[in-house]
Amino acid sequence: MRVDLFDFELPQNFIALRPAVPRDAARMLVVPVNGAALEDHVVRDLPGLLRRGDALVVNDTRVIHARLSGYRQRGETRAHVEATLIERLSHNRWRALVRPAKKLALAERVRFGAGRDGEGDAGFIDAAIEAKGEGGELTLAFDLSGAVLDEAIQALGAMPLPPYIAGKRAVDARDEIDYQTLFAREAGAVAAPTAGLHFTPELLAAIEAVGVSLHRVTLHVGAGTFLPVKVEDTADHQMHYEHASMSAETAAALNEVHAKGGRVVAVGTTALRCLESAAREDGVLEAYSARTNIFITPGYRFRAVDMLLTNFHLPRSTLFMLVCAFCGVDRMKAAYDHAVKNGYRFYSYGDASLLFRA
Repeated sequence: MRVDLFDFELPQNFIALRPAVPRDAARMLVVPVNGAALEDHVVRDLPGLLRRGDALVVNDTRVIHARLSGYRQRGETRAHVEATLIERLSHNRWRALVRPAKKLALAERVRFGAGRDGEGDAGFIDAAIEAKGEGGELTLAFDLSGAVLDEAIQALGAMPLPPYIAGKRAVDARDEIDYQTLFAREAGAVAAPTAGLHFTPELLAAIEAVGVSLHRVTLHVGAGTFLPVKVEDTADHQMHYEHASMSAETAAALNEVHAKGGRVVAVGTTALRCLESAAREDGVLEAYSARTNIFITPGYRFRAVDMLLTNFHLPRSTLFMLVCAFCGVDRMKAAYDHAVKNGYRFYSYGDASLLFRA
């Protein structure tokens, strides 16, 4: 499909720079099936839109301090380097988006940490350029490995806010809390599963009170989620890989939900992509632990997910293509037009939409 079919106008002042307080006070646009009228709600209304026997599936990944600053040194010349980690490849190797990638040579070494501003190298981690890809993507081989490397990254790195937020304000202490979901426990994401940011303990209690079960999957979100689609046709776009996993127990529980007539409600496109990656052609879910680069565009036949809670996404993005596949292109363009006209807040810290599968 032509990528320009997924374009729409969005004024810059609609991009949320902070989340709603409390989190479940965010607005929520409900997009029902069969062309029924759009409904304006708030997230705390969610329990009343679910049914006893439904299942809520959340992504329990935890965002790491994946944005690293440092330098490379040639003789007396020190040049600034920035890297955003996007996928762990081994105990000491990461794929990363690096600036300026073109000026770094294979085997060249980069030092990330306190020494980047010349105030001494009391805290740092070193890495070598192992491989170079396209679009600023490099493979970094760190001198540290395993848990020791993880601890160093957490100590020396910064929270990787999306560029449409980080370009407008600095990361601060509030983001350490705001950019983690209530469910976060499995460290490894370099971007938050943002639909999960809307949940509070009170909202979870209300959902469970109406007889909806809660289930966890893990998909370590990569920075590729923020990359624009630069090709003209979706068939030419290459998705980044992300690691996803779901236990056999969770798969069995969700299969039972469907068998009893309940609905599987994915909290976020990341939970949805994990579930759809784990589903067989007949819709039965199986235990899953693998890298996935599933790319969902209109024409895809959904096998596992009946409803989707998600934020409002970038024009021409793979995530907007996904929601168009879920509800229909015309339906989602109408929903986004309604959201703009009614002042909904967009992107990671913005408002939500509850989509019923077409």
